[in-house]
Amino acid sequence: MSGLEFATLRDQVAALRAKTISATELLELSIARIEKYDDKVNAVVVRDFDRARAVAAQADAALARGERAPLLGVPVAVKESFHVAGLPTTWGFPDAEGWQPDEDAVLVQRVKAAGAVVVGKTNVPRALHDWQSYNDIYGTTNNPWDLTRSPGGSSGGSSAALAAGYVALALGSDIGGSLRVPAHFCGIFAHKPSRTLLPGRGNTPPRTPTLPAPPDLPVVGPMTRTAADLTLATLLLAGPDEVEAVAYQLALRPPRGAELADFRVLVVDSHPLLPTSEVVRTGIDRIARGLEQAGATVARQSTLLPDLTLTAKTYLTLLSSQFSADTPAEAYRAAQATVAALPPEADSVEAVMSRGFVATHADWIRADRVRIGLADQWRRLCAEFDVVLCPISPTPAFPHDHSEMSTRRLDIDGTAHPYGRHLVWASVATVLGLPSTAVPIGRSPDGLPYGMQIIGPYLEDHTTLRFAELIEQEFGGFTPPPGFD
Repeated sequence: MSGLEFATLRDQVAALRAKTISATELLELSIARIEKYDDKVNAVVVRDFDRARAVAAQADAALARGERAPLLGVPVAVKESFHVAGLPTTWGFPDAEGWQPDEDAVLVQRVKAAGAVVVGKTNVPRALHDWQSYNDIYGTTNNPWDLTRSPGGSSGGSSAALAAGYVALALGSDIGGSLRVPAHFCGIFAHKPSRTLLPGRGNTPPRTPTLPAPPDLPVVGPMTRTAADLTLATLLLAGPDEVEAVAYQLALRPPRGAELADFRVLVVDSHPLLPTSEVVRTGIDRIARGLEQAGATVARQSTLLPDLTLTAKTYLTLLSSQFSADTPAEAYRAAQATVAALPPEADSVEAVMSRGFVATHADWIRADRVRIGLADQWRRLCAEFDVVLCPISPTPAFPHDHSEMSTRRLDIDGTAHPYGRHLVWASVATVLGLPSTAVPIGRSPDGLPYGMQIIGPYLEDHTTLRFAELIEQEFGGFTPPPGFD
């Protein structure tokens, strides 16, 4: 059984089909690693080992009969925010502790239909609103690369489970970098899909309706340790919700290139609202120079790039409007009074952030009109470039900080910056629902992994996924953290 701890998803499937390992043995390997390491990592906070053993036994029987399914017998982990029938969904809210849905989320249904074995659910921050993963129910998840640091959030439990070698596939979600930041912090791969590609039904707060709704900012997606596995998982999970499949079917464009030399690349490593640390900037520059040597067409600037400050402000208004639905009435009125007291010229991003995630529907409509213009600019940009490379976060993983969020600061090369400005790099792809693939590209002098995001044209997910595969082949990808190999 040794050697499969960090095997790829594809290699695990191949080993099961070749009968060099059984589904039961592979599951027990996963369980053994969780029991060995999770006292210090705390990634898999809801364990479903008994049911998993029964499903693995069924998978072994199916394999013995010669049956085939894409993930038959493979252990997977699911973010706590996804509904799994018979397991709690709390989103870290103490008053939801113990609440259980009666139906699986669509993505959970799809991994189960593909033969996967769900071992348990992974930790999240309360309300999924942080780039750390801790809450009063399940405690704090630590980064396997440095237990004193965050694994990212809100899919931090999933990224930590992958980095620690528990599973080869985990499910996550993203509205403010919640797939991408954990991938960046833990040195793994993640794909934030185009807005409508993967159905999000069932990735829903406890006790709220789970009927499909047109997505605005949030998406769901896979996390893996290799780019090819990420492509496999994305295509397996993609396609309309069954209630919409009566009218729609999946028909993605092929990637814009097969090799690095086929791609036109724009590199954006600085943002007007937040500096990028030297280590991340240097790493992206190293990739850019390597791409040039590989024959890709690389540009460092373009007048076609939409205004990044306007992009961030538009995104924050849309995000605030969405979060307003969960804001208590008294807090909403207080926040509105704060906004009303701001001087007319206070239209900076800090002013938008000061709203405390409160905005009206009218605010949303005005921001959405701006978004339409930004989308047109991106279409023009993507006629000249195939992918845009930029940071995910300005720094590698930062130390745990559970202080009041409004008082937290990001340390970027010795200078403190507002913690909430983490959102600016997430906003670039999220506000327009663009595909963004997170890839690891290096390690800091302290030995911490870091990555970059590959942003592509809307609904051209094949392009960013293929480019991620080529980046991994040319420059390397995941390596196990010390002490976990």
